[in-house]
Amino acid sequence: MAKNDIKYLTTNRVAVREKKYCRFKKMGIHYIDYKDPEFLKKFLNDQGKILPRRLTGNSMKFQRKVAVAIKKARQMAILPFVTDLLK
Repeated sequence: MAKNDIKYLTTNRVAVREKKYCRFKKMGIHYIDYKDPEFLKKFLNDQGKILPRRLTGNSMKFQRKVAVAIKKARQMAILPFVTDLLK
């Protein structure tokens, strides 16, 4: 067995994820407009469900505001409640 044939068990290099941040705090946004469906779609998955904080990176304060804005937009028929392939 040649010296070059030896393979060592090493861990695969795992890509370092970017730190999640609250985009509202970073950009200084204080009001989330429920009349802007394209912006609100960023916080919905393909079926129209609201994405959780751990996926979006929002702070708790702004996640609540996003949820209220989405629910208000659904009541006003700007966004659908349930759908297939929203995006």
